[in-house]
Amino acid sequence: MSKIIYADNAATTAMDDEVLEIYRDLITNYYGNSSQPYSFVRQNKIKLKEAREIIAKCINADPDEIFFTSGGTESNNWAIKCAGEQNKKKIITSEIEHHSILNSCEFMQSNGYQIELLSVNKNGIISKDDLINKLDENTKLVSVMMANNEVGTLEPIKELCEIAHRKNVIFHSDAVQALGHIKIDVKELGIDLLSASAHKFNGPKGIGFLYIKKDTKIYPFHDGGKQEKGLRAGTEDVASIFSMAIALKNNCDNVQQNTKKLLLLENIITSYLNKESIDYIKNGDIHHIPGNISLSFKNVSGEMLLHRLDLKGIMVSTGSACDGMDDQVSHVIKALNVPTEYITGTIRISLSKKNTEEEAKIIAKAIVEILKK
Repeated sequence: MSKIIYADNAATTAMDDEVLEIYRDLITNYYGNSSQPYSFVRQNKIKLKEAREIIAKCINADPDEIFFTSGGTESNNWAIKCAGEQNKKKIITSEIEHHSILNSCEFMQSNGYQIELLSVNKNGIISKDDLINKLDENTKLVSVMMANNEVGTLEPIKELCEIAHRKNVIFHSDAVQALGHIKIDVKELGIDLLSASAHKFNGPKGIGFLYIKKDTKIYPFHDGGKQEKGLRAGTEDVASIFSMAIALKNNCDNVQQNTKKLLLLENIITSYLNKESIDYIKNGDIHHIPGNISLSFKNVSGEMLLHRLDLKGIMVSTGSACDGMDDQVSHVIKALNVPTEYITGTIRISLSKKNTEEEAKIIAKAIVEILKK
């Protein structure tokens, strides 16, 4: 494959070299079923225990509050469908959530639940007053993402959680885009449930976890064996689980350094666009995931821009990877009320610690060259 510039890290990230080596070793030598009683899998059980401890330390949780899943989608489905009191029939979420949340809510609605969507302002910030007004005694769960996957906006999770808890309502946060990129302390935030996915922080695909605060009411998402304290059946993927833990630790240990670098790369791109007098809107809030840049260009097709950049070896997106087969304007960009003449010209550039200053300059120059032609 020829040299490419990968700038779609909000869709997925490359595995760290160290993590890949660990994964290879584990999948080769730790292939036994951890549920078996013989000595061959003793090390598997030790690795699972260590992974739980590493992850818990990264988010200031207790190890027995970490439950391994197949990724963020499963974790989100589990939280929406199985958390809270069964006699309460109302779920509150936001209009800019990931589809694994919104589609799960649609499923619950088809089964007799009331779904309320919280509004956002032009920067994608959830309205606290809207949450206060929608909460009632019938609410079983509030679910608000920590960071938006399309525009990077960080939500006021601690304040929203406090509002929910005043009504004794369980609070869940989809932290798939945030974990490993900002500091997260579940005890400080006060949240009850948190979803995560390893491939968003340089770990393997197909593995994630759900943080479940002690004494939070939740039911198994699927049935089978007694793994994960009987709450999540299925043979544990030791190689992926331990690799996920190491990848998360690597990112959490270097979050300040990575943030400084990513903000510099962001500035290189937007400064060049400004210098060349390109007409665009930068979507999202000043408080956002470092490196996640959503740009809407006036009277331009985002699809055209994506494909022209692709021809130059530059990988970006027009929105969520989960909407890759849908050329409609994303629900997030619509919710932000981006002006009509800009809305279809939206692309997302999501940079990672692996990107360089030279790559940021090439991306900016390529965009200008395409637009000026």
